[in-house]
Amino acid sequence: MLLQFDRIAKDQTDHIGIEIKSLVIAGWAGRDAAAIEHHIEELAALGIPRPSTTPLYYRVAAQTLTQASCLTVLGPDSSGEVEPIVVAMADGLWIGIGSDHTDRKAEASGIALSKQLCGKPVGAQLWSYAEIEGHWDQLLLRSWATIDGKRVLYQESPVSSLRTPRDLIRRYAGADTLPAGTLMFCGTPGAIGGIRPGSRFELELRDPVLDRALTHGYDIAVLPVVS
Repeated sequence: MLLQFDRIAKDQTDHIGIEIKSLVIAGWAGRDAAAIEHHIEELAALGIPRPSTTPLYYRVAAQTLTQASCLTVLGPDSSGEVEPIVVAMADGLWIGIGSDHTDRKAEASGIALSKQLCGKPVGAQLWSYAEIEGHWDQLLLRSWATIDGKRVLYQESPVSSLRTPRDLIRRYAGADTLPAGTLMFCGTPGAIGGIRPGSRFELELRDPVLDRALTHGYDIAVLPVVS
């Protein structure tokens, strides 16, 4: 899957197209056992089974990645999740933002299957991981959902609630980096008020140290389920 990114670093900014050959979604990626349990219970309320281990890595088709401003889904039971993403390139690791948009009804039948059913929106800007790794825990994740016509804060958490990208990579690959062309979703905090669908989803990763933010947003178009 060919994606286009603006890469932002202290010494340069460039534009690059990269073929993503491998997409990995790290689930249950929290550092705090109580927070992980909260998210497990949150999903269990929707009939979604507990994971076999944490963190758990799901391989997903790279073709599900999208940078479009509208995501089309089947039925009314899907919702987004804001996550940091890490993109491995020949010159190192780059950090972006994405949404692990998931069909919650299908998730109750099988999480791995549900991961394949919805597009995975990602933003168009990346930061050099080397420039932010030293103050990673000070970054902040937020998302907003438009529900019944009202924009509400849906998620808000420091990224310190999640395992670092480097930790997730080491646990997955047994190395400090990933093969070039790999994109990994790095986990999500729980939803404020519980998981629920909306008509629009907006996401943000804010760096208060360098005073900047990565943002992305997309509308959700729902196709009817017929039989």
